Amino acid sequence: MNTCGVMYLTKSGDLASTFHARDPWTTASSRPPSLFQPGGVRNGAAAQGRPRNRFEQAPLYVAVLTYVGFGIVTLFGYFRDFLRALRLEKCHIAQERQELKEFVPLYQDFENFYTRNLYMRVRDNWNRPICSLPGPVFDLMERVSDDYNWTFRLTGRTLKNVINMGSYNYLGFAENNALFLTTVAEAVRGYGVGTCSTRQEMGNLRIHEELEQLVAEFLGVESAMTFGMGFATNSMNIPALVGKGCLILSDELNHTSLILGARLSGATIRIFKHNNMQSLERLLRDAVCSGQPRTHRPWRKILIMVEGIYSMEGSLVCLPEIVALKKKYKAYLYLDEAHSIGALGPTGRGVIELFGMDAKDIDILMGTFTKSFGAAGGYIAGKKELVDYLRSHSHSAVYASAMSPPVTEQIIRVIKGIMGRGGTNEGLRRVHRLMENTRYFRRRLREMGFIIYGNEDSPVVPLLLYLPAKVVAFSRAMLEKNIGVVVVGFPATPITEARARFCVSAAHTRDMLDKVLDALDEVGDALSIKFSRQKFSPRSELYDGTDFELDS
Repeated sequence: MNTCGVMYLTKSGDLASTFHARDPWTTASSRPPSLFQPGGVRNGAAAQGRPRNRFEQAPLYVAVLTYVGFGIVTLFGYFRDFLRALRLEKCHIAQERQELKEFVPLYQDFENFYTRNLYMRVRDNWNRPICSLPGPVFDLMERVSDDYNWTFRLTGRTLKNVINMGSYNYLGFAENNALFLTTVAEAVRGYGVGTCSTRQEMGNLRIHEELEQLVAEFLGVESAMTFGMGFATNSMNIPALVGKGCLILSDELNHTSLILGARLSGATIRIFKHNNMQSLERLLRDAVCSGQPRTHRPWRKILIMVEGIYSMEGSLVCLPEIVALKKKYKAYLYLDEAHSIGALGPTGRGVIELFGMDAKDIDILMGTFTKSFGAAGGYIAGKKELVDYLRSHSHSAVYASAMSPPVTEQIIRVIKGIMGRGGTNEGLRRVHRLMENTRYFRRRLREMGFIIYGNEDSPVVPLLLYLPAKVVAFSRAMLEKNIGVVVVGFPATPITEARARFCVSAAHTRDMLDKVLDALDEVGDALSIKFSRQKFSPRSELYDGTDFELDS
């Protein structure tokens, strides 16, 4: 069975595909199907038994009502702008000064239309002030607005023990347990909290080198390099790897840090449909056959950029298929495991381990320490030649301050815990607990009738809300039940796919999850957001054990 679909050959030898219909939960996607069209993987057995990414399409009336909802709020926005122009309504948003009216404006007025007329009305659902450790529960400072969310004031009241369903604290290592943080405290006493220098100057500490050796060993590669900021790990290193005359093939749902890094590089960028191998192969074939525009010279490099877990969709990359295509067309592969490292695989080594693949098949491994490791920063790993090159050519390595010592020690502590060193298997226990919590939470949501996106192994669980009014009502209703959730809408998502994004953690107890699920069941009925038309089957899924070979 193939994780993204099933391939077969026609009599003429052409590659074709068919949808694997054995899963009772699978429906047609609202986006292009994530099927592996060009062929399977040589290591097909490694992917057997892995649930596929699922994107159930909402009923047509939901999409229609969503557009109608946005149309209504847009019309009211224009009406309110008209009232502001007549000075019948006060405008709270920043405006150009009268003496600068003859200058070219710093921003176009229409660019703020969405912010002042839509977002401002509902922004109480974001940027809520937390006043405790953001663990499985947190304390929230209550705030109110007297001017329709233009400004807020604190009431002095604190909401205690709000269940945290939005943080990327997958393994629960964002904690303040003094027994677990002994080595981190020692790092503060020994090194302080900052280096005040770059790694190339006076900021290269012994624990930095220890961490890089540990990361390389953990990932099973030759070498690794760490950086103090996860976002900059992508945006500042990609320009050092590719440039003018190179081609980047990027998944349409890649993170902003990948997009920014690609744009800064000066390379040509082409987008393929999310996890659609037919789309990717078409671009690869065209790049190899046609070369660069106008000159038709061969591309200097072709780099495929993908993520392990896509943070808005909860879907997993079709890694075996992409590696097969990368080898077939002699391209390079850049894998961002920001959300998957530590959270996937039997021992927390990410999508590579989940699919039973060799880390050496991926040219550039990237990940962050801000999620599963409860810290900050990121890494680039791979061959020693690659890492040595980045040490002298990466802007993030040359100009950025070195990683904070206590943060470095925190990452070392977590990785050793996952690897079972130090006489404890606490890290591995949390990896397994996260997997159990994730599958339990997803299964219960489907039983209730919600539409959720992604893969059964992904701790990122998007629950589709669609209508803008329901997004706001959902967030406020959940907070009333002492549950903190993250809601996301346009432009961060497609206009018809607003959602709540849950992040499951190993620190969540079964009682916590049951409380959240009970609240979701009640709110889902009250707001009528149980849009799924699929019938849930509690029976185990059946998978095809056939291996497929890549067409040469």
